[in-house]
Amino acid sequence: MRKLSKLQVQLLIALITALLFIPGLGAVHLFDWDEINFAEIAREMLATNNWLQPQIGYVPFYEKPPLFMWMQASSMSAFGVNEFAARLPNALCGIITLLVLFRIGMRMRGRLFGLLWVLAYIGSILPHLYFRSGIIDPWFNLFIFLGFLAFIRMSDTPASAGLSSRQKNIAAALAGLWLGLAVLTKGPVGILIPALGALVYWVMNRFRLYVSIPRVLLMFAVLLIVPGIWFGADLLQNGPTFITAFFWRQVAMLSSEDAGHGGFIGYHFVVLLIGCFPASVFALQEMLKPAASAPTSVLDCARTDMGAQAAGRQQPDNGQLTTRRRQSALAGGADNYRKWMLILFWVVLILFSLVQTKIVHYSSLAYFPLTFLAALQLEHLWNGGRATLWSRLLMGGLGTLFALVTLLLPYLGMHPELLAPLLKNDAFAQGNLMADVHWTGWEALAGVWMVVILYLGHRFFSRAEYRSGIISLFGGTALFVTITLYYFINNIEGYSQRAAVEFFQQRQGEKCYVITKNYKSYAQLFYSRVPPITDPRAHDEEWLLHGDVDRPVYVVCKVTSAEEVAAIPTLKEIGRKNGFVFWKREAP
Repeated sequence: MRKLSKLQVQLLIALITALLFIPGLGAVHLFDWDEINFAEIAREMLATNNWLQPQIGYVPFYEKPPLFMWMQASSMSAFGVNEFAARLPNALCGIITLLVLFRIGMRMRGRLFGLLWVLAYIGSILPHLYFRSGIIDPWFNLFIFLGFLAFIRMSDTPASAGLSSRQKNIAAALAGLWLGLAVLTKGPVGILIPALGALVYWVMNRFRLYVSIPRVLLMFAVLLIVPGIWFGADLLQNGPTFITAFFWRQVAMLSSEDAGHGGFIGYHFVVLLIGCFPASVFALQEMLKPAASAPTSVLDCARTDMGAQAAGRQQPDNGQLTTRRRQSALAGGADNYRKWMLILFWVVLILFSLVQTKIVHYSSLAYFPLTFLAALQLEHLWNGGRATLWSRLLMGGLGTLFALVTLLLPYLGMHPELLAPLLKNDAFAQGNLMADVHWTGWEALAGVWMVVILYLGHRFFSRAEYRSGIISLFGGTALFVTITLYYFINNIEGYSQRAAVEFFQQRQGEKCYVITKNYKSYAQLFYSRVPPITDPRAHDEEWLLHGDVDRPVYVVCKVTSAEEVAAIPTLKEIGRKNGFVFWKREAP
């Protein structure tokens, strides 16, 4: 069989990932908060034709810079204001990310490693899932990772061996560009994480300077220019309000528990171990027992040279020596990249374990080094290594957990009375459970598929047929994510928020005010398509509930707040559904 060219491999990767990520993007409503939050900012950019400053509810939004929302607004301009357009930028990010991993992996260790890195990423649960979402993090993480790699290339370390001064200068400029885009996507954390990684490497390098100061200055100059263009334009037009509020908001996110998103200190370890199955198992194995550090061909060259010298044989000519030294340098660079990846992984894990706010996607940057480490182990197994018993048991245990959940959920969905006693103290959850969600039993196919994956994985790994096992395990898990989303995501959304979303959709085109009471949501803005607000009183809840309003006011609350809202004399209950209560105030 003819070997595919580099271009053909990349086209194949792009095609497969497009087929996995793009179909079904618009099949389910956006989820509160993050997905709807960012999509609504993009929608308001189109509604007001103000692309400079993010707004939510037509008031300035100080938490995030606008780059990702610019992508969403551009997508909505082309495909309409809908779920597909809101999620499409991340699907495209997934295609680009996997192409980047292949190219970088091939440069580091060869084509096989690049392909295994791609397989480890696309075949793991959360890394795959995030490219089908409408949140900021996939692009943010990609920009940070590209900046981190460019910083490594501009340094004077084994990973940059063989690069000319000009190439390192270009890498410095690219590091500034990528990190500047990261800042423009989500804020100063885009600088904080790479800076901490560089600091840790400096300490491990015994405080020896390993990067040229002029190149660092060049990097920072480009880094400041990229977000500086937008910050400067905003400063000239709106003054320092946004910049000041934005800064203090970032401090609050890092120093306090935000919006009830707390958790124990090991939260992100558990998230990465379970959520990044099966790559997490191989990455853990790589941390505990590293695979061979260099490709076999390089090691063989080194052994050949040493043997020839020891035997007093004729030395290779200068061209051969140069080639072999270059190969040895590449091998040293591969070891150095492993060190950098470990640093990045632990910086992310420790940093977000220490901050008070605990949200699943906070540690998602760790997916890059985690799958890199997993790919090292996969390469080792592919080339004749052996898997440990404990790693096979852990892989089976985590896979069984996913199989059990996806097998049991359809049964519980068809028998909600089994869950009712567990929710007796939560009236809202009880209301959610009464949603008209239709379970057929076919949803269990996702769990059955995972059982098949585990069987094949056990069969191939027990026979040391690791190549077949790796393809079955990771390729099968990629399909497992797709099957699970197809069968489960609509039902999950049906329980959690669909009743409220459908109520908001019914308000589209109606001249009215729509708000939520005693719970935070952005769905009323996006799904009722609130037009630009010119009357500042529309943001005043007191005026909406008791003032001289000029149009009807609709209020949505959870059933847990129904008694409190019922005490407001201007409101009349007009319905209840799945834990939500709907109210209306007629205009005087």
